Amino acid sequence: MVSLKTIARECGVSVATVSKSLNDQKDISEATKQRVRQTAQALGYLPNAAARALKTNHSYSLAVLFEEDAGKGLTHEYFSMVLTGFMQQAERQGYDITFLNHCVESSRMSYYEYARYRNFEGVVIVCADYRKQGVTDLMNSDLPVVTIDYVHHNCTAVCSNNIKGMEDLVRYIHGQGHRRIAYIHGQMISYVTKDRLASFCRTMEELGLEVSDAYIRTADYLEIEEAARQTEELLALPEPPTCIIYPDDTALIGGRNVIMERGLRIPEDISVAGYDGTRVSQLFHPAITTIRQSANEVGAQAAKRLIDLIQKPRTTLVERVVIEGSLVPGQSVGRPSEGRMSRAAARGRKREGFPTKQSGKKPEN
Repeated sequence: MVSLKTIARECGVSVATVSKSLNDQKDISEATKQRVRQTAQALGYLPNAAARALKTNHSYSLAVLFEEDAGKGLTHEYFSMVLTGFMQQAERQGYDITFLNHCVESSRMSYYEYARYRNFEGVVIVCADYRKQGVTDLMNSDLPVVTIDYVHHNCTAVCSNNIKGMEDLVRYIHGQGHRRIAYIHGQMISYVTKDRLASFCRTMEELGLEVSDAYIRTADYLEIEEAARQTEELLALPEPPTCIIYPDDTALIGGRNVIMERGLRIPEDISVAGYDGTRVSQLFHPAITTIRQSANEVGAQAAKRLIDLIQKPRTTLVERVVIEGSLVPGQSVGRPSEGRMSRAAARGRKREGFPTKQSGKKPEN
């Protein structure tokens, strides 16, 4: 079996230099690191995890807590990209990944107890119900924990800039001429929702636009059916919005279906916008106007911060790291077309039994 001594002999350096090179220590030059790594790979060197843990007192093992109620799991592009970024960065720094929630499901231990039992050095919480006692106990523990899109006093948080993202989206829609803008937001227990909703209301106020209660709706993230129902109700209003913002690009599909069923066109008759910037959203016709989140970078930064907390506990601060997103204009937001929208909405209200502006008559019993 290839050992560190074998690599050291081939490279003409000390065993300590080989060890530091393979562990990416800063006191070794990049040229030496590269030469050692290439030699190790050529010789077929495979580090022994148990031996490394015994020698360094580190397990080099990280846990991922990922509980997502919508049932999309890793098929959801945003979470998938976050986890990909996290895993790639962690592996580059020599750490292994285990999903914590799957381990605990068949155990009576808490998240924290199981993490200690398995000798995980740190945990990243990608998605979870933060009201659960087990999640709260984990964040309040002495174990290094990094959260994604959630701020807790005891943990470093890596967050997308949801405040600026929503502001940029609203200002873009306003710049296209829209004044009646509705927002179907996600569940209020979400830290992300609170930031986005506050930013939506503040930006509307700064633009001198009224935030009508009738235009603020709720549909869980990734929930197509509820987003469709809320769209039906918005279009049935006596004065419907000219543009609807959805919780995410997936939920927007439900609204899009309702709009098309009514015979309306996007964006000629009504405009729509999403959030997340998924690749699928750009395959629709017209392509969706949305905010693209730098999900891969969110994951990578979470891994870096978590490993810093593990390796340099005395000097690493608990902080909030904000990752910028970017506006994707798409083609689903255009200039408002009041005439067509009013006639189509009136037809929808009549079909559902609401009084219309044209007739002024109430539906018969």
